[in-house]
Amino acid sequence: MIEIHGKNENLYEILKSRFPGNPKAPCLILADGDEVSYGRLHQESARYACLLSSLGVQPGDRVAVQVRKSPQALFLYLGCLRAGAVYLPMNDAYQRHEIEYFLGDATPRIFVCRPQIRALADELAAKTGVIHVLELADNGGGSLAEGAALQPDNFSTIVRTGDDLAAILYTSGTTGRSKGAMLSHRNLASNARVLHRCWAFQPGDVLLHMLPIFHVHGLFVAIHCTLMNGSPMLFEPKFDAGRALALLPRATVFMGVPTYYVRLLSEPGFTWELCADMRLFVSGSAPLLTETFDTFKTRTGHTILERYGMTEGNMFTSNPYKGERRGGTVGFPLPGVSVRIVDDANRPIQVGEIGQIQVKGENIFRGYWQMPEKTREEFTEDGFFKTGDMGKWDNDGYISIVGRSKDLIISGGLNVYPKEIEEMIDAIPGVFESAVVGVPHPDFGEAVIAAVVPQDNEAGAALTEAGIISALKGAFANFKVPKRVHFVDSLPRNSMGKVQKSALRQQYT
Repeated sequence: MIEIHGKNENLYEILKSRFPGNPKAPCLILADGDEVSYGRLHQESARYACLLSSLGVQPGDRVAVQVRKSPQALFLYLGCLRAGAVYLPMNDAYQRHEIEYFLGDATPRIFVCRPQIRALADELAAKTGVIHVLELADNGGGSLAEGAALQPDNFSTIVRTGDDLAAILYTSGTTGRSKGAMLSHRNLASNARVLHRCWAFQPGDVLLHMLPIFHVHGLFVAIHCTLMNGSPMLFEPKFDAGRALALLPRATVFMGVPTYYVRLLSEPGFTWELCADMRLFVSGSAPLLTETFDTFKTRTGHTILERYGMTEGNMFTSNPYKGERRGGTVGFPLPGVSVRIVDDANRPIQVGEIGQIQVKGENIFRGYWQMPEKTREEFTEDGFFKTGDMGKWDNDGYISIVGRSKDLIISGGLNVYPKEIEEMIDAIPGVFESAVVGVPHPDFGEAVIAAVVPQDNEAGAALTEAGIISALKGAFANFKVPKRVHFVDSLPRNSMGKVQKSALRQQYT
């Protein structure tokens, strides 16, 4: 087998250079007890790369994938890298309209789908010009895996430069049509190296992997760090709190969204002793409530490490591995990442003031697929990416995120930042969590309203709209105080736990 090294900047080669010397070392430990070794991972990814090449996939061709999490899905991702293809993962919850848009926009050569939607996939493939449709079942079967099994288990990884595309991930598209963020081999490799070092991955680490793998968090952050370390993953199909309790004694690292931590804390068996061998808990993809942060520390003795990033560049900042992890913040800029917070005129703001977060570094994406004008709009003249997030520095250099710029409420010509109101509401006894949005108002332009989830206890049952408004009037100027408070059983969230404020605006407009 011929291996290509030297100047090959293909991400797979970089990851493989960190695989264990023993090919029998475990990589994936599956829910049924089976294991996939690093040697097998290398061979299987070769088979999938061979299959893609046999179907005419050329370097730069897109491969769209809408499947459930499985070892075969990981083989396919790595096979795409090795073949020089551009991997395009899609949430398996997407329906006809969304799938048709992604296929038509990205023009992939191959679409890999679940057998359950094969008829729809064939219809949309014919409509959008996709040449091949293959199936990958939830259990790892299907025409994709069957085709790969017939291929040789060696493949000379295609030479790629750092600027060549490795993946396209579409943003959620909460405003306007979804944009395909183009991520290069260098973008992904640089972030993998930095996170592996900053989070102190070490021999003996075992990752409990319960995240989906159609998203940056589960696919790039969690998997890349583990492969860079040559460590095993307890590779679970989805998050399950009871299952997590059973597996945590076998793990040292866990990555999750805030919802995972809330659910773990609701389990009576989630104790200090259960987490005795854990080294690191990481949270991201959505803001972590200070209450969850504090309760977790008291309950387990571990301080959750919160970090900040987005599809367009993976991770930008992180609380320190060694040093104070400060609740309500996302820490400091990562090595090699420049972060600045500016006003509307692009001037740096003072400590404690709220401004627009901009970032720059090797990890920042190449732009939006087939949207050169949008790409130009989202970058400053000196090369900083405008994240669309609003934040502030504190005196010690920690960054706090206060919300998206599109979530900014302008009431009577005055700016209202939802995060500061949400934090005050969340501190009221009986409140589990809240979300604040702006809705159209004939006099003020926008009116502030709040959706509140009560705790399931006496304090929660005693909450009233008038009581919450009264509590806030003593803390904020009147223009910031919600005009209405709506009590709800839960807040609408996407698959990664982010509150969908657009849904709340629509509901209460």
